Amino acid sequence: METIYLLFILMLAIVTGFELISKVPATLHTPLMSGANAISGISLVGAILSAGSADTWVTIVLGTAAVTFATINVVGGYLVTDRMLAMFKKKEAKK
Repeated sequence: METIYLLFILMLAIVTGFELISKVPATLHTPLMSGANAISGISLVGAILSAGSADTWVTIVLGTAAVTFATINVVGGYLVTDRMLAMFKKKEAKK
């Protein structure tokens, strides 16, 4: 029964997240992306702690996967944010 509740919460989070993200205007995307990167950094710390607990091999495998995916998310997010901010920089005139 608990699994059904957890699946319901997961589905609700997916639908809510999709609806919120699809309604964000482009001008707000960069500041929100920076906030999301900070949250991903927090989840990366949690993933490292989870991988380091090493109670069972399942914990190690899932923790390592979490560290991998969180790292990809953080690095990719910062690269996208940097690229978006570069679009707003003034170009220098050639001499």
